Amino acid sequence: MLGHTDPMTKPLPLIAGILGVVFLALAAVYWLVPAGSLPAFLPRFEPGGDHVHVKHALGSLVVALVLFALAWLQREPEQR
Repeated sequence: MLGHTDPMTKPLPLIAGILGVVFLALAAVYWLVPAGSLPAFLPRFEPGGDHVHVKHALGSLVVALVLFALAWLQREPEQR
């Protein structure tokens, strides 16, 4: 099998995919949870706040999409 590489020799697609899932989950949290109910370790936590951080949700979604695209573009080409 010439040209075949072990999947672990290119960990970038895996790492980018995992980070994409993390940022997608973060976007969902920012979109669905009011500011006062956000976990305290997240940026823009406001005790007692009742608004949703739409800009943070959209920013996290864009980062997730970029990471998914990076993972897809860095994957191994399919064998024919």
